[in-house]
Amino acid sequence: MTASLELTVDVDAPVEDTWAGATDWARQGEWMLGTKVRATALDGQAVGGGIEAFTGVGRLGFLDTMDITVWDPPYRCHVLHTGRVVRGTGEFEVRDRGEGRSTFVWREGLVLPLGVVGRLGWPVVRPVFAAGVQASLRKFARWVEQGRPVRA
Repeated sequence: MTASLELTVDVDAPVEDTWAGATDWARQGEWMLGTKVRATALDGQAVGGGIEAFTGVGRLGFLDTMDITVWDPPYRCHVLHTGRVVRGTGEFEVRDRGEGRSTFVWREGLVLPLGVVGRLGWPVVRPVFAAGVQASLRKFARWVEQGRPVRA
């Protein structure tokens, strides 16, 4: 079973700045709750590139490995989650709202682990997971608006 999630946040910054922030993998931990990210192949900047994210506290957590399947700067990046715990697809999209503003869209299509337990648990886990990601996206918007990302 695949579990879907789509969340958005408006960013008072141009598309290019929002994209720069979203693809600054090494600094994603500055706004994504409990996560550290690094590029693993092609600097995480092209189809065939890779990134990995460790989510957790200390050594307690999980590694989410991803292969980039769509790379369309400054608008779209899609990944295939290939880890033991997180599998499925992920993507983000940056939409132009005009006047130097944008909307950042975060989507996940996750293959739920643990069979029946995962399917039964998703309705309980989903709101908590969504709240954490939405809080991170609000922090991301403030981070970009304050000029934290640096364009490549």
